[in-house]
Amino acid sequence: MKNLFSNLKGDLFGGITAGIVALPLALAFGVSSGLGPSAGLYGAIFISFFAALFGGTNTQISGPTAPMTAVSMVVIAGIIAVNDGDVSKALPAILTVFLLSGIFQIILGVLGIGKYIRYIPYPVVSGFMTAIGLIILITQILPAIGYYPKEDTDYVNGFKANAEEIILDNILKEEAGEGILVLENFEETIVRAKKITENDILREAQTLAGSEAKGVLGTLKILSRALQNINWLELGLAIATILIIFGFKRITTTIPSTLVALIVVSGVAYGFNLPYRPIEEIPQGFPIPNLEILTEFKISSITPYIFTALTLALLGAIDSLLTSVVADNMTKTKHQPNKELIGQGIGNSVAAIFGGIPGAGATIRTVVNINSGGKTKLSGMVAGVLLLIVMLALSPVASQIPAAVLAGILITVGIGVMDYKGLRAIPSLPRDMKIGPIKLSSEVLIMLLVMVLSSVWNLVYAVGIGLVIASLMFMKKIGDLTATRSDVKTLLKEKAWSDEVGLPKHLQEKVFIKHLKGPLFFGSTSEFQRLAGQIPETASTVIIRLGRTQYMDQSGLYAMEDVLIDLEKSNITVLLIDVLDQPKYMMERVDIIPDLIPREHIFNTFEECLAWVKENVKE
Repeated sequence: MKNLFSNLKGDLFGGITAGIVALPLALAFGVSSGLGPSAGLYGAIFISFFAALFGGTNTQISGPTAPMTAVSMVVIAGIIAVNDGDVSKALPAILTVFLLSGIFQIILGVLGIGKYIRYIPYPVVSGFMTAIGLIILITQILPAIGYYPKEDTDYVNGFKANAEEIILDNILKEEAGEGILVLENFEETIVRAKKITENDILREAQTLAGSEAKGVLGTLKILSRALQNINWLELGLAIATILIIFGFKRITTTIPSTLVALIVVSGVAYGFNLPYRPIEEIPQGFPIPNLEILTEFKISSITPYIFTALTLALLGAIDSLLTSVVADNMTKTKHQPNKELIGQGIGNSVAAIFGGIPGAGATIRTVVNINSGGKTKLSGMVAGVLLLIVMLALSPVASQIPAAVLAGILITVGIGVMDYKGLRAIPSLPRDMKIGPIKLSSEVLIMLLVMVLSSVWNLVYAVGIGLVIASLMFMKKIGDLTATRSDVKTLLKEKAWSDEVGLPKHLQEKVFIKHLKGPLFFGSTSEFQRLAGQIPETASTVIIRLGRTQYMDQSGLYAMEDVLIDLEKSNITVLLIDVLDQPKYMMERVDIIPDLIPREHIFNTFEECLAWVKENVKE
């Protein structure tokens, strides 16, 4: 507690500044997620406070971030679609998934997984971050030009036939579930169908229209129609916001340009009584826990999203720990990765209970905090409390913010989050693979694949596919490298090691020496298995030098066993030199030692082995 207040003035100023920066982003991410600005604020308040309190990075400021919001959008849209487009009906399941992701993060921290996050390949991260930027940019085009598909009467009318079909299908499913559906008599079906009003059909058609225009592909499908229905006032507000954000940075970075744009453009729109579209109303009063997470919980409603919840947890872990590394570099401190994951998990869990969207450590807000004097956990807690005060005191004012202003803010976020370093490196990376006649860089291929699949298909699956391909390519490269370094050659064809010059010439055709360099694993077994076929007919003894083989996996173990069995059948004696602990342990577990290789045929040095050869191998 003493350390918590050791830098009171700096932490207060750092937390207040970071909270001010977080305010417009929290509102924008909430709107973008589909749950409204209040969900973004709730997420920013509770994640910032509890992640700082329980986390392992003193200066970290947490809250909704672009990657977490992009994945959350997928979860929210999918569950809302299953619940007939009714957000209130879908909310318990949505928040349960978010709660689950927070719990997963806590488990990851408790299990000590934090230190392994750094092994995710850069091309996968790069492709994902660029895709996040593209998703935000493209999906914000429609609100930036003031076009909302659900409000386009002609467009919605095109979905009425499908809406009627879906409503009828739901009636039949209800009757089947109640056990009253009789194919010979549809009287009950007709009675229920007559209760359906035009408003019911319209609502269903609007839901279908909104779903059709969701995401990157949906936006691109409807873009030509949207451009014919531009609301020039909304577009003007969005452009003004973007220009101020980028322009004000050139004047000063002391005052957050995002906040300046939010206040100036919203003030002008409200002050001149312009007919703009405001954001959804932000509820007044202290956030209330959403107990429907518990009372309305159904395992079936979240089962399809368990993997997505785990992905959210992993993404939040990566996002947070990368920011922790940035904070370490700036403050010359060392964060605790597993404790940080536990803190982030607690923050996301509490935010979910109160109806907030998930988040992670936010790099820009953390940097602002450090530059403004923040040094301890108190700064992150202050940022959360400030946002709570703003919400309690200014929610009626915040509810008047134009929707186009938040769209403009998100467009700048989308531009900023893309990985330009990775994109600039595309022409210069070595082309190390061929697809037909075309030479490509495997790194670039993975990055582009993750970027495209994330943008137009599914963020979660795209990252999984990217990780699998990156891992396979890495294993192939290591296998090729190991095989190249340990080609099967006789002593006459391979440069002898310094201690091998003592082998008499008359024994060189009798003795075959194999230098094994690097791990013997599934990527290098095929090369090793060629050993038996390349031994000259004159050889009666094979020496395998294992001093540079630190590791042998199960595939390598069985490859070794197969080769030794073949050599035994050919009456060839095998001698092993300098067998390291792990390979020796593996060979002892399956009785290669001593069944195929007697212990007296294992030597510590080549000199010992040479003495045995001179005594036992005859001309």
